[in-house]
Amino acid sequence: MATGVTADQMVRQLTELLAPSQLEVLDESAAHAGHVGADGTGSGTHFRVRIASPLFTGKARLARHRLVYDALQVFIDRGVHALAIEIL
Repeated sequence: MATGVTADQMVRQLTELLAPSQLEVLDESAAHAGHVGADGTGSGTHFRVRIASPLFTGKARLARHRLVYDALQVFIDRGVHALAIEIL
């Protein structure tokens, strides 16, 4: 399970690695209570990332998503169960 993962931590990581021009990270864990991957705390397991970055220019949708997943891999390894990505 996720141990203390927060939206703010993800914002810092994405800002450092992808230099986004727009970024919003929402912790939607509470809406997934009782679902697979939920840890009962109501936070830290299900996130939505809305992001635009100059690093996405000229890249296919899959490559853009891969950049986000790679940037957040440390959190996935810590137990983040779901990551919805919206490229802006």
